Amino acid sequence: MVEALVVGHICLDIIPDIRGTLAFEPGRLVEVGAATLSTGGAVSNTGQALHKLGIQTSLCGKVGDDLFGTAIRRILDQTGESLSAGMKVSPGEATSYTVVINLSGHDRMFLHAPGCNDTFVSADVSDEALANTKLVHFGYPTLMAQMFADDGRETIDLLRRAKALGATTSMDMSLPDLGGPAGRAHWFEILTHALPFTDLFVPNVEELHFMLDRASFHQDGSEGLSVDDIRALAQRAIQLGAKVVCVKLGSRGLYLATASRLDGLGRGEPANTHEWQGVELTAPCFNVAVAGTTGAGDATVAGLLMAWLKSMSPVDAMRAATAVGACCCERPDATSGVKPWGEIERRIIAGWPISN
Repeated sequence: MVEALVVGHICLDIIPDIRGTLAFEPGRLVEVGAATLSTGGAVSNTGQALHKLGIQTSLCGKVGDDLFGTAIRRILDQTGESLSAGMKVSPGEATSYTVVINLSGHDRMFLHAPGCNDTFVSADVSDEALANTKLVHFGYPTLMAQMFADDGRETIDLLRRAKALGATTSMDMSLPDLGGPAGRAHWFEILTHALPFTDLFVPNVEELHFMLDRASFHQDGSEGLSVDDIRALAQRAIQLGAKVVCVKLGSRGLYLATASRLDGLGRGEPANTHEWQGVELTAPCFNVAVAGTTGAGDATVAGLLMAWLKSMSPVDAMRAATAVGACCCERPDATSGVKPWGEIERRIIAGWPISN
């Protein structure tokens, strides 16, 4: 029995060191610094962060038998011995990769190749794996073609199976290419059938807005949503079946809302479930020198799931989540900034200042 099984999207992140301005013009060479190679996607980012925080974690994603796939498995095993043991290697398929363009003063941009994430299905996660974990965290159905096809049939099946086998479930999203097949998928319909099997739903505010109120969604406009707007979206997710909704707000911090009654939470249920019922909280970010924001949302989720599994109070869980996310931002890649929980906790106790 492991504490957490993280399944879904994984890729190789290629992060060039870009200083100053960047302009792409035909025929022009743009000189950059050395590239950081790291694993990306929810399986890697949230999974490795949970492992570093002291949670016994297993990973399940799909890679090809190419050089990028070999690199991903090697990086995972450098973090934890046999951490890649549950990864599926698909002969002849291409491994997913992302070129992350990090410009100072701007949000990240991504060039993403989905690779064999597009062939990942519910059956790629065995019943044995689902039955031998306390919590199953599934990340990024929006970047996995089979998981959003047919109104999310495979996503719904994965979460349903996990619940039937007694696990607590968690799901994270990513904003899809709005002009592509994922952007045209019926996400409200998908969530209507998936959230009844989802104990913790942990999207960012933009993803939540897009999926639950597409008619009023305008890209780059979600950051301006008021607390009342965010509350209304979170309550809609709870009405659809999610029990705990935690919304990542970027530099604004974190928002949490929970159902008035929490039951049927599975093996990962905290000992203090009563403290989590009918809660609404916000938490600000901790102050750090930001080297990059790649993986910060996944790290924040890892902090929240760690706190949940350790039966922390909701207030302490929010503080843990934002602290782990802040640590991630101190390094350009998605995972190397995350430290063991004891080290992060000491930093909080010592008076780590929050952002204004």
